[in-house]
Amino acid sequence: MSSPTAALVPQQDRIVLGVHDGHNASVALLKNGRLEFALQEERFSRIKNQGDEPRRALSEAIKWGGGNSQAAPVALNGQYINYGQWQRETILEDYAQSSCWTGHLKQVFKNTIVDKVYRHHKARTREQKLMEAGVTKAQQHPVEHHLAHAAAAYYLSPWNREKVLVFTCDGSGDRLSATVSVAENGNLTRLAEVSEDDSIGRFYALITRWLGMAPLEHEYKVMGLAPYVAGDRRAVRLAESFREMFVFSRNGLSWRRNSGVPSMYAAYDWLAGRLRGERFDLVAAGAQMLIEQMLTDWVRSAVRETGIGRIACGGGVFMNVKANLAILEIPEVEDMFVFPSCGDESNSIGAACWLAHQAGEDFDPLGPIYFGQPVTDLESENAISKIPGTARVRSYWVSDIERKSAQKLAEGKIVARVAGASEFGARALGNRSILARADSPSAVRVINQMVKNRDFWMPFAPSVLAHRASEYCEKPKSISSPYMMFAFPSRTEKRPAFGAAQHPYDFTARLHEVTESHNSSYHGLLSEYESLTGEAILLNTSFNLHGEPMVHRATEAVDVFLRSGLEQMALGNWWLEKQ
Repeated sequence: MSSPTAALVPQQDRIVLGVHDGHNASVALLKNGRLEFALQEERFSRIKNQGDEPRRALSEAIKWGGGNSQAAPVALNGQYINYGQWQRETILEDYAQSSCWTGHLKQVFKNTIVDKVYRHHKARTREQKLMEAGVTKAQQHPVEHHLAHAAAAYYLSPWNREKVLVFTCDGSGDRLSATVSVAENGNLTRLAEVSEDDSIGRFYALITRWLGMAPLEHEYKVMGLAPYVAGDRRAVRLAESFREMFVFSRNGLSWRRNSGVPSMYAAYDWLAGRLRGERFDLVAAGAQMLIEQMLTDWVRSAVRETGIGRIACGGGVFMNVKANLAILEIPEVEDMFVFPSCGDESNSIGAACWLAHQAGEDFDPLGPIYFGQPVTDLESENAISKIPGTARVRSYWVSDIERKSAQKLAEGKIVARVAGASEFGARALGNRSILARADSPSAVRVINQMVKNRDFWMPFAPSVLAHRASEYCEKPKSISSPYMMFAFPSRTEKRPAFGAAQHPYDFTARLHEVTESHNSSYHGLLSEYESLTGEAILLNTSFNLHGEPMVHRATEAVDVFLRSGLEQMALGNWWLEKQ
């Protein structure tokens, strides 16, 4: 029996760090089963999709964790990583070479002793790079790539103590592209897996490249283009021809390439030959149809095979919000959780979850995903003080900045907003956002001209007070959408109220539902706007210039404000406007 004083001795925090050191590198920190920190290296380096060892993010996470975080175990995404291959130019070159003789030769040596030596070399290179970044060899614990995706989706889901069907799907990782597992009582049991050679994620990336865009970056543009011709019989024909490339296993839990179809890692020329003469928008629509058909067939089969209707999903393919809607519409799917920003950047979180689980940790379900040091008024004032007088910017402190912002938005102004800590991942969730009236089509044109330079067919997304979300969009099931991971059809009678923040052709919206518990200040802004206009919805897009990461600190916010056509900005409690 312990002494009475033993209970008074504070328990040491149980900290696990997670590192993803590939494309769009990131770092996460778990403390006592709770996600306390997660940010990408690009926010610190200011280089879009910054890869390799995330030194600045790691330093920030260790500082945030305090105490014993410096010596904490570090979970790594994947058994090995290809360093120096995250830049857009390198990725484009890789796709260009995938069909030449070297690309085919790589396929011959896969899963041989040569491949084993190659992966061992890459693992040792990574080990050395991380040691140079301050992570000792003893601290490093590689976690298989798709296990990390599954761990994030399951352990931080709302049902991490219940029976859940877990799906992962992406381009590739540790030679796999998809898995399905049963999770129960903290344990993950893999039922099936799909080789990277049969990757539908890689297929979608090949289509992205064929359309003249950047793989691993512009897949969302293909998804946005697809609805314009989705009903065209020529797009349906293309989808059918794509579907013939793959065949499911007898139980439907996995798939493989059909006979005669090359590995997706040596298929660019083969695919380009089949697409010669096809119209670009029809190809986009056909590829999107394939992804939706493959995923819905897969999920439906797995649910029927296991009898489990509650599902959790992770991996970059599930960034496709239209496919997520199609899955949610499956009658057999009872409930669905998609991990936010579930590309490889989320695997720092997933790897940390798996390592913490191995140590016997229990987990808190995922809540708000704003991390790091909040922007303070003092920091904002210092950044403002460095604005040159020639910039003609007026600035002043406002006691109720949310009301001020709401008033300007109600007047039709476009307002950049920087408040609190940064949101993790690819989606702006109000703290690093550009906001506008959702019923103003002219706002789309102005934002594109001033800042975003988006493709003409790409929609903006809305933020809405969660308790009023059902007034604006229809959902196939009662499900919350706090992380922008689903697209929902807008209600016909409400379309004019947010026409600028939905897809202009199929009228779907990538909804961001805002609750007071997740973001009280942003919830307050929307509530003020509601009191002024009667509508509880705003256009919300990320605060960044085209080709740059979202702003992170006050200095970057001021810099982008000055370099863009933006005219109003709320920076902490400071209001800035150009004269």
